[in-house]
Amino acid sequence: NMKYQLASMVQRGHAFAIVDEVDSILIDEARTPLIISGPLDDKSDLYLSIDEVIPLIGDEDYELDEKQRTVNLTEEGNERIEGVLRERGILLEGSLYDIENISIVHHVNNALRAHKMFQKDKDYIVKAGKVVIIDEFTGRMMEGRRYSDGLHQALEAKERVPIQPENQTLASITFQNYFRMYDKLSGMTGTAMTEASEFADIYGLEVIDIPTNRPIARQDEDDEVYRTAREKYAAMIEEIEDCAARGQPVLVGTTSIEKSETLSELLKKKKVKHKVLNARYHEQEAHIVAQAGVPGAITIATNMAGRGTDIQLGGNLDMRLADETAGIEDAAARERKAEEVRADIDEKKRVALEAGGLYVIGTERHESRRIDNQLRGRSGRQGDPGRSKFYLSLEDDLMRIFGTDRMDGMLQKLGLQEGEAIVHPWINKALEKAQQKVEARNFDIRKNLLKYDNVMNDQRRAIFEQRIDLMRAEDVSDTVDDMRRQVVDDMVALHVPEKAYAEQWNLAGLKKDAKKTLDLDLSVEE
Repeated sequence: NMKYQLASMVQRGHAFAIVDEVDSILIDEARTPLIISGPLDDKSDLYLSIDEVIPLIGDEDYELDEKQRTVNLTEEGNERIEGVLRERGILLEGSLYDIENISIVHHVNNALRAHKMFQKDKDYIVKAGKVVIIDEFTGRMMEGRRYSDGLHQALEAKERVPIQPENQTLASITFQNYFRMYDKLSGMTGTAMTEASEFADIYGLEVIDIPTNRPIARQDEDDEVYRTAREKYAAMIEEIEDCAARGQPVLVGTTSIEKSETLSELLKKKKVKHKVLNARYHEQEAHIVAQAGVPGAITIATNMAGRGTDIQLGGNLDMRLADETAGIEDAAARERKAEEVRADIDEKKRVALEAGGLYVIGTERHESRRIDNQLRGRSGRQGDPGRSKFYLSLEDDLMRIFGTDRMDGMLQKLGLQEGEAIVHPWINKALEKAQQKVEARNFDIRKNLLKYDNVMNDQRRAIFEQRIDLMRAEDVSDTVDDMRRQVVDDMVALHVPEKAYAEQWNLAGLKKDAKKTLDLDLSVEE
């Protein structure tokens, strides 16, 4: 719809779509608009100047709402920022919120969000002099994607990396409305049942539960809840050491790069061998995952290992065969080596199974139950035995932001000793309710976003249909005549209303508009 010649328009119609990991695309990504953008003027100096101001404000100068993910200046903060901007010659006249200073307000708000809301190694990483977004649901780098409206530039200013030119939106559509363009839409995922109502309401899709190929033998244990993160980490380290000694492979799921590296440092101090899989080491992902099912292997991973990852007990046969038989030209020797590898993997699988299969440890509950279920689902695949357990503390994001004070009060009444945990089905239910609250809030956000985008979508379709009609037409003179007539009628109706008296006519305004719009000097008085 942005091409100027029919020959350049190559997209076919939207007939049928099959979406893999459909909940990730249609639910998690639903708030993400697909944007085609073009560069704007360079404003890197202003971003850097504003960025230097934000560290000068105190905690009392802004309000951070972690639930709604918003941050705003207080009255005191506005006054302080205004004073500093004047001192530095950025705010030249008027107050901060005067219409002529709206661009400065926009830059201040973005710098405030960059400093107070976005965390390095959680929301983004700095790689090769660039700010790269981390997908909150998958833990993967989203190279090529940038935050819009100047936020990405504010993050670049914060991290002191080259500031890329700001972009203007040329065209946009949400995932929701894009996929609803298809005549038939379908998809598959292992975790859709919790969102069945949203699939029905938004996309008109029915969710069908397909039974597993083999019965699930995995044991999903109740969560262990500690008062502090320090106690939680200590308990996890102890459990991991025990698994390593017994030869049980362990996958530890963390919510951010920072937390995966914190746990890695603690294991290093205990001299426990392990591998770390996060967005920093994504090039090694295939090899790390291939070895994650080997007896005694300890793998610490962000959400990267939580979706679509097949961890095979004993190790990945195909990858080992490719690595270890490469370069062996003699067919008989290559087959002998392949047999050795198969026998070794079979033996390692037997040892891993005897130790209890893959043990998945979650270091925190996610906002969505689906992501927790994806992590759990790495264990006990194809009927293999396995275990899963979440270690939590009251300092975790979900517990701190959405948990209830009642839970903290209950733990205090129980008089838990240092390092002691509470394990009870009631805790699991309370956490599930907290997650349901978050999921309901996110559903409301997506629903409201869709309402607004539906209005834009109707306009978008009308404009694009009109545009294509014009491009396909052999003669557009009639269409242009109609448009010209409509413009003139609207202009006359504005300045010379139908039932107005002659003295109420604005002939000077009509003459001015005719000159501006039609580039004609008309004697409208006549």
